[in-house]
Parts: sequence; C-alpha cells; structure tokens
Amino acid sequence: MTRFFGSRSALLATVAVLSASAGVAQAHPTVASQPWGSTPDGKSVRIVTLKNGLGTTARVITYGGIIQSVETPDRAGHPQDIVLGFDNLKGYTVDSAKGGLFFGAIIGRYANRLAGGSFPVEGKIYHTDVTAPPNALHGGKKGFDKNVWTIEKTGTNAKGAYLTLKLVSPDGDQGFPGRLTTHVTYTLGTDNALSLHYVATTDAPTVLNLTNHSYWNLNGEGSGSIEPEVLQINADGFTPTDSTSIPTGQIAPVAGTPLDFSKPTVIGDRLRSNDPQMMYARGYDMNWVVNGPYGQAPRLAGKVYDPRSGRSMEILTNQPGLQVYTSNSLDGGYAGVSGHAYRQGDAIAFEAEHYPDSPNHPSFPTTELKPGQTFDYTTTFRFSNQ
Repeated sequence: MTRFFGSRSALLATVAVLSASAGVAQAHPTVASQPWGSTPDGKSVRIVTLKNGLGTTARVITYGGIIQSVETPDRAGHPQDIVLGFDNLKGYTVDSAKGGLFFGAIIGRYANRLAGGSFPVEGKIYHTDVTAPPNALHGGKKGFDKNVWTIEKTGTNAKGAYLTLKLVSPDGDQGFPGRLTTHVTYTLGTDNALSLHYVATTDAPTVLNLTNHSYWNLNGEGSGSIEPEVLQINADGFTPTDSTSIPTGQIAPVAGTPLDFSKPTVIGDRLRSNDPQMMYARGYDMNWVVNGPYGQAPRLAGKVYDPRSGRSMEILTNQPGLQVYTSNSLDGGYAGVSGHAYRQGDAIAFEAEHYPDSPNHPSFPTTELKPGQTFDYTTTFRFSNQ
C-alpha cells in the first residue's frame, strides 16, 4: 500500500504542540448561534460558530447546511479562513444560486450526476430535473443545498463542539420517492478535525447520495490559485466518464494518467493535460475509487498540503468514492469574503460520496435505501500545519 506523506504520529505531535501553546484557558470548545438573515421567501436562517480551543473555528449556516468558513492557523500560528464563501446570506441564496456552484453546501438527495435525470428504484423509473444538460446534477432544482435545515441540537463534550441539523424531504421531493429524514452532525474536534456525520432513513425505497461541497484553499480564501498545493489520493482506480460526465461503467487504473496522485504531486503539474478526461472537465472533476473497504471505519482518502502557508488537510471517509474538483466553473463572477473574485482553479473540492450515476450502473456500490435501513457515513477534514 502506498505510504502517504506525513505520519499520524507527526500530526498528533503537531496538535499536541498547538494544545500546549494555546494554554489550558483556551482549550475548551465552544458553540454559539445567532441570526443570519432570512431567505427571499421569509425563512429565518442562523449561523452556528464552533470553536475547538486550538485556534480553529468553523461556521455553519442553516441554509443548505453550508460551511460558511473554516479558520485554522498557518505554520506561523496565524488563523485564516480556508473555505470559499460569502459574508452575507444573499451571496448564497441569490448570487451563487444563479451559477449552481453549491458553495460549502450539503448536497442531496443525489450528489453528482444522474444520466438524463432518470433513475430506477425497484424496477420503476423515476425522474428529477435536468440541471446540467443533458443530466441532473446535485439533486434537482431545489436540492438540500437550497433548503433551510432545522437545528436539532448543539453542544460541547470531550471530543469538541458540535451541531446537528435536520431536514425532512417529503415523498416526491424533486422526483425522489419516499419521505426521507436526514441528520448531519458537524463536530469540530479537539483533534483539530471537522467531521460530518450523515444519518438518514426513509419510509419507502429510494436512492440517496449525500456529500458536502466546500471549496478549499489552504493558502487562504481569495488568495488565488491552488495549483502550487500538493495532493495525494489514496486510490488506484477511477470511474472514467463520457463527455457529459456520466460514467462509462468501467473502473480504470490511474497509473499512467494525469489522475495518478498515488504519490504527492503538485496539482498544477498536469492540470492542463490534453487527456480526454481532463478536457471533458476542463481540469480535475472525477470520481476516484478510494482504496480499502467502504461503509466501515473512515480511512484516509487523500491529503493536500500548501507549501506557502504550511497548512495540511487530510480527508478521511467511509464512503466508496472521492470526487475531486478543481473549481473549473469559477469564472470571476463572484467575489467572496475577502473581496477578491473567484476564478477557475482558485479552490479544490473533496466530495466524499458514492459514484456518479450509480443507480444506472448495477456494478457500482448501491445507493438504494430501504425502510428499516440507515444511511450512515462520516467524512472528516483533519487540519495541521508545518
């Protein structure tokens, strides 16, 4: 098995140093909630701030379950926001919604693409809206990213500060069968990690694929390109697609392709490759098949390191796949918290999920969810600096 750069012991040592330098008085996690405006249809939105006492802060808004910001220290100890986003609700409900860019949001009911917007459930064909012609993308015209979630609970414990959001999606919502109840718990831990735990149940057979769509830039939000960052992905294979980003059904080896990140590789080195897969997506926007069994304990899926700031982030998940996206559709039309315009390649998204279009590919891990079953997956973003 390929050895990832850096070690868990080194990471823990870094966290220990941060803990020691922070002092006992700052080592207590906190959580706070406050109003953050209203949606165009009058629904109140709140922002919840999680702090772990190690200098890391995460903010989540109830609209879309969006991770609005994550501040974490660089190698010199200076905290900075490393998630692209906006400083007001309109940035999410109106401005970014036009482009369907899903800044920081929970994606559902079906993350990624469904061919032609159609999918089978127990032999019957269902349809959702085509939002990325000729296919459906990220759950219809009003997916989970455009709903106001309910705060179910917040608190702190020995592991850190947490927030649980709840959303009930009625039968037929966006064309999907079954009444679906979803809970997402965000925990900002004293291990300097932000974990998202997804739990969902249904009252009728359906399909489900949930993920988070945060755009990360470890050098800081609005600081420009992520091309100098160093990426490693724990995957020997990927799911090739056609020109509309629908999988062919194959699982192909990454070896010998621009998608081979089995060793630490600078993102910009092959970003302009003329490989057809890269040309289709205008950069990286593919599903890697994460090594190791899925549905069990989260395992390391990838790691990204920024040599400018010294920040590193590990992605751990028990999902079968990892969609990695180099923000190819950012075109300068949006300015974030920093006041700087976001352009192509200014961030990278790590969407831990099931494979695209899985319901239409019986050989892929199933995304079916039936009454009595529980959708139960966790993805963790673990931060360090060096």
